[in-house]
Order: sequence, then structure tokens, then C-alpha cells
Amino acid sequence: MGTRLVHEMTYDAPAIEVAGMLTDPPFRETVCRNQRATSYTVEIEGSVDAKAVRIEMEQPTDQVPSFAKKFIGETTTIVQTETWRGPLEADVTVGIPGKPGEITGTVTLAEADGVTTETVDLEIKVKIPLVAGKIEELLAKLLGSALRAEERTGREWLGR
Repeated sequence: MGTRLVHEMTYDAPAIEVAGMLTDPPFRETVCRNQRATSYTVEIEGSVDAKAVRIEMEQPTDQVPSFAKKFIGETTTIVQTETWRGPLEADVTVGIPGKPGEITGTVTLAEADGVTTETVDLEIKVKIPLVAGKIEELLAKLLGSALRAEERTGREWLGR
């Protein structure tokens, strides 16, 4: 079945500027730090029309409820890949290596009157009998928090 997460972020900037920010390694590194990553690597390849973004980060799980820690551990590695089909849309995959489940979806940028809305639409699927739904809901909550941190970082970044 799965759990769906749709999250919108708004930036007072043209879409092409937001697209440039989202595929800028120093921005993504700042986001990792603001998401409490204890270590991370950011790799971005390609041109404006088609870019590949890969972010691998390790995060503490101190904010994860105890029922989930036995599945996740004391820290967790997250691998996020984005395949940008152009400057305004990407396919996204978020994975936790060695854990049963997947998170897939899209990112789209839409501009109106100089304001850009970034929409992240994800499907979260966990393959652990009996607790899958609870863990999917937890992941949706944690991803929402991570996206709010990314939006705060983006607004500061664009306001410089």
C-alpha cells in the first residue's frame, strides 16, 4: 500500500534561480548540516537541462521512537538521488541501505508572479510485517521535518 507525502515549499525567487540552488553543491551541503547530518557527501553532475544529484548522509536517530530504533539503529544512512529531466522537474528516490523499503516520487517547480513553489510528492513503502504502516507514518513525519529544514535553508540562501 504505502504512505503518500506531498510537501510544498515556497520561495520568493524565479523558478530558474530555485532550480540552480537545488543543484548547487554548497547549498545541498548546507542543507545536510541543517538537517543534523553527522557526515555527508554531495555529488552533482550534468547540465542545466539534465542533472543527477546524489546525496548520502548519516543522521542520528535520537528523535526516532524506540519501537523503530530496533529496525533503524542508533544512526542511519540515507541516500537520496534526483534525476532532473530539465530545470523544473525531477524523479526522486530516497533509500536507507540494508533496510526493507523504498521512497520514490517527484519534485516539480512552478513559478507564478516571481514566486516559486517546489512540490515534493513521495510514496513511502516499508516492507516489515505488522509495523509497516507505523514506520511509513514515522518516515513521512521525519521527511516533512527534513523538508521544512531545507525550505528554511533555501529561503536564507536566496535572501543573501
